[in-house]
Amino acid sequence: MGAGKTTVAGLLASRWGTTVRDTDLDVEAAEGRRISDIFVDEGEAHFRALERAAVADALAGHDGVLALGGGAVLDPTTRWLLADHTVVFLQVGLSDAVKRVGLGVGRPLLLGNVRARVKALLDERLPLYQEVADVQVDTDGRTPDDVAAEVAEAVEKLEAGAG
Repeated sequence: MGAGKTTVAGLLASRWGTTVRDTDLDVEAAEGRRISDIFVDEGEAHFRALERAAVADALAGHDGVLALGGGAVLDPTTRWLLADHTVVFLQVGLSDAVKRVGLGVGRPLLLGNVRARVKALLDERLPLYQEVADVQVDTDGRTPDDVAAEVAEAVEKLEAGAG
């Protein structure tokens, strides 16, 4: 959350001459409403089921750059599906994450004490991000262009070694 996944994915897609897809936007388009409204109306479990389906669909049918929602890795099926793909973890520290999400408006998981909620989410998800990631890039204090350049270099090097 607040790592710049969507922005960096767009920059990478442009660099590589491919398309970009964001599973959060896929869920919103399919449901015709914002994720925050889905959380309020049906709850997190319902959203996670929609997210799991959106990720599976995107992984099966999209050959470009894919940005996943920050909680997508909570699902064991999603983690299993990611094993066949190059996965980049954009790491963001607590201070930068809090600055980037602000008061958490439109982010239902941040209701209440934003700093405490971000810390709890980072602590919960970090081992899962590290489990699925082939590449890890720190985003703290960096521009999206700088992050995208490092990601591109690391992914290109990784894929050149695999081929």
